Amino acid sequence: MAFERVGVVGLGTMGAGIAEVFARAGLRVLGVEADAEALARGRSLLEKSTARALDKGRLTAQEREAILGRVTLTTSREDLREADLVVEAIPEHLELKLRLFADLDRICKPETVLATNTSSLPVTAIAAATGRPGRVVGLHFFNPAPVMRLVEVVRTVLSDPGVVGAVEGLAERLGKTAVTVGDRAGFVANRLLLPYLNHAAVLLELGVATRDGIDAVMRQGAGLPMGPFELLDLIGLDTAYEIMEVLYDETRDRRHAPSPLLRELVTAGRLGRKSQGGFYTGEPPQPQDARSSGVRTFDVAGPGADELAGRLDAAGFKRSGEAADVVLRLGDRPVVEHAVRLRDPAKLVGVRLHGDRVAELAVTALTSQEAVAAASDLMKVLGITPVPCKDRAGFVADALLLPYLNDAVRMYDAGYASVADIDTAMRLGCGYPAGPFETLEAMGLERVRDGLRALYAEYREPAFAPAPLLDQLVVAGASAFPRS
Repeated sequence: MAFERVGVVGLGTMGAGIAEVFARAGLRVLGVEADAEALARGRSLLEKSTARALDKGRLTAQEREAILGRVTLTTSREDLREADLVVEAIPEHLELKLRLFADLDRICKPETVLATNTSSLPVTAIAAATGRPGRVVGLHFFNPAPVMRLVEVVRTVLSDPGVVGAVEGLAERLGKTAVTVGDRAGFVANRLLLPYLNHAAVLLELGVATRDGIDAVMRQGAGLPMGPFELLDLIGLDTAYEIMEVLYDETRDRRHAPSPLLRELVTAGRLGRKSQGGFYTGEPPQPQDARSSGVRTFDVAGPGADELAGRLDAAGFKRSGEAADVVLRLGDRPVVEHAVRLRDPAKLVGVRLHGDRVAELAVTALTSQEAVAAASDLMKVLGITPVPCKDRAGFVADALLLPYLNDAVRMYDAGYASVADIDTAMRLGCGYPAGPFETLEAMGLERVRDGLRALYAEYREPAFAPAPLLDQLVVAGASAFPRS
């Protein structure tokens, strides 16, 4: 099955990027838009994108001219009748897509493969709107399409295996890495990413930590490229809201219901960077260093206490037992159980260090603001970003990270995608330093299982209960997931 003539319907940011990807790979591309004005915008996007690549030395002038020369633009869908493949990249509204695919089915030759770039809508429903459901697939590119290496190839129960294989081969020809997945809302990347982002908004609403604190923990502590609220502003809060609604419509999992805060911001027109304001109204603030503190004495207990005490001693602070200005307790919660054993429980602050970059400071119902300020100052003097948070299961990092890992295990266990494809999707599609299974195995299966049990015991959220496969592997003494 050869693809040489490709149509792209919809030349917005994604569609223009997809057209560029095909043209870069040497394919003839026919770009289709609704009217002359939209067509001009699409042409401008193509020209600007290739001009940027030229300026950065990624294309020569001759290569840019050749790429643009392979793209023909039109306002007539009828011109697609000889295309070998047509990719749809119109707005994410199912009714619009159903009408378009019914029209493409009428126009295109019987052997043409029709593909949708939807990020979350049901590909099966789109395929069923045509008379060629076996030749309809999802082909989900990531933005910006010319740069991002991942493509999700979505097969349905109706898809012809030969068509799926041919599209996988095309993705390789385009220089992309394809992961092939079943037709579930959100596919792999969005199905794992968006509930994590939504959960961050829920933790903010619950007052577990501040916006800046949550972003700092996940960026500096968990090693993600962006904090959840920075990423939501980049994606667009309206886009995130729409994807969460699609997920909720399919799963009826209350974790997939858009958080009230997300809904409120979207209703108010606070959509993120596209509207100059979302969770942030400007660039995220940078943490301020502290080189001195009014704190003179401290005490510290728990795993790793002596090492932290040595660092604080070297910085000029004195360890002096319970009479200290602040008492630090390293380890996991419940921190309040340690606080009530002190003569003055208001002095105790829980501490969970993430390397030398960030520290979650767990504040109990008894902790004084003076103790929180003192603990924050000590961390800043050591060059560590302090993030005060409530004394809740998982604090911030584990409360957000462990359910995401659990979702990945359930996804794999359902036969929906392989371990390797899930890891690849999150690394290449979301820029994560490691995939969920790589992360889970590095953390330790038992630690993740026990952390999920603690989250479930506190929040009573069914999805926080450890996936049966995870529990079974821990019981069996396994340290990794099967890769076959």
